[in-house]
Amino acid sequence: MTEILTATQMRAAEAAAMASGALSGAALMRRAAAEVVAAMRSEWPERCMAGQAAVVLCGPGNNGGDGAEIARLLAALGMAVTLVSLPGTPGPAAQEMRAGFTGPVIAPEELSWELLAARPLVVDALFGTGLSRPLAGGVWGLLGMAQESGCPLVAVDILSGICADSGRVLAEGEYIDHPADLTVTFHAAKPGHFLDQGGFFTAKLVVADIGLGDAGAAISAAEQIELITGPVRSLAKIGRHKYAHGHAVVLSGGQGRGGAARLAARAALRIGAGLVTLICPPTAVTENAARLEAIMLRSVADAYALQGFLQDKRINAVCLGPGLEDPRARATVPQVLALARPTVLDADALTAFATDPKVLFDILHADCVLTPHEGEFARLFPDLAGQLSAPAQSGPAYSRLDAVRAAAARAGCVVLLKGADTVIAAPGGQAAISAATGAAAAPWLATAGAGDVLAGLITGLIARGHRPFDAVCSAAWLHAEAARAFGPGLIAEDLPEALPGVLRHLGA
Repeated sequence: MTEILTATQMRAAEAAAMASGALSGAALMRRAAAEVVAAMRSEWPERCMAGQAAVVLCGPGNNGGDGAEIARLLAALGMAVTLVSLPGTPGPAAQEMRAGFTGPVIAPEELSWELLAARPLVVDALFGTGLSRPLAGGVWGLLGMAQESGCPLVAVDILSGICADSGRVLAEGEYIDHPADLTVTFHAAKPGHFLDQGGFFTAKLVVADIGLGDAGAAISAAEQIELITGPVRSLAKIGRHKYAHGHAVVLSGGQGRGGAARLAARAALRIGAGLVTLICPPTAVTENAARLEAIMLRSVADAYALQGFLQDKRINAVCLGPGLEDPRARATVPQVLALARPTVLDADALTAFATDPKVLFDILHADCVLTPHEGEFARLFPDLAGQLSAPAQSGPAYSRLDAVRAAAARAGCVVLLKGADTVIAAPGGQAAISAATGAAAAPWLATAGAGDVLAGLITGLIARGHRPFDAVCSAAWLHAEAARAFGPGLIAEDLPEALPGVLRHLGA
């Protein structure tokens, strides 16, 4: 996994580097600008050369200082560079960068369609991560003009108008409707590059090293955010008998309701659980038996029989919810949780407690995992969902990270909030993002049953001995990676079948 920093954490890292005497503010700006220009030359070598043109949009803060130095460097390549300057008084380092650029400087209202007609490279160095209030229409309109003119747009740190912590749009009016062509950020990615609308507007992201080293190492575990870039632990299976790889159990609903549980069970088996048993009512045995082979099937007629079966100490992970049906879930969930086994609760196991979530929270334990989609999350945590849906008025705006961290603390267990920007948090604050956005997008996951497969993957990894938080992080990444490997036309049944190829590629 890769560390992600909020805007506040990034400023602290920069301040620590400057306080140590290793770097000055001006030196940081020069390094940042050099990295942006290097990324631009790599992306558009034919445009970053003598005779070509660029327009650099500069705000009054440090982002604008980066922009002024970018303008100077592009001009040094022989390019015709125009700097568009927002009103305001730059700080000392930004003023130094401004003084280094000797080309034309114009006010925002002077930016013309004629200047953009030749489709120059346009650099957005207006606000970056420093945005704290909604961007005025006359400011983000400069970005709109560039995009409407067909100009390649480069965002310095993050596209202006996107909250760096939440990915939510902070802008007056409707905002632009196309992403930046290239975003170059420094030292570490920011949550807003992946969360909410930021995942769309960021598109291609380059993270540049500007020499801060381990300046952000002082961040506490409770404040850390990581981007999931692969499985947290090795997924290789090393010899031994099947029980050494765990026994996962998935509870199914009644007749005609077994499909979701079968998907979960198959995913748990594919990810390497040694055994997987699907438990169903007697009326559903024939249906499930016709569809299952390697997955074992057990008919359980009543709560007493279920309690007896789950006494088997070799059962070390249980999945509740997919296709379970609300009345059965309401009765079964407390019974299973009382055994204190690692338990994944999804779908019906969550909605069954929508009218009184506290009943569920009171019986959860630390080895539980909740996997709601946005609708289920809103029913369990209506106050947190309300903050998420409220208009963003200032930055940093309330984020999915904030909501899921609060939910995990309230529930006392790991919570995963599904989405293209899947967010995971543990009760202590540890958080991670699994981003299927930008170049890593997997839109085919928006299909019925995909969430059931994810629940099964988590259950299978827990059965294999992975800690719940680690299992959730690995499963979320594998889920999206399997979808990317399969591609268009994906249906939920394809996900478990795509896993062997993903695992083979990983050397597992």
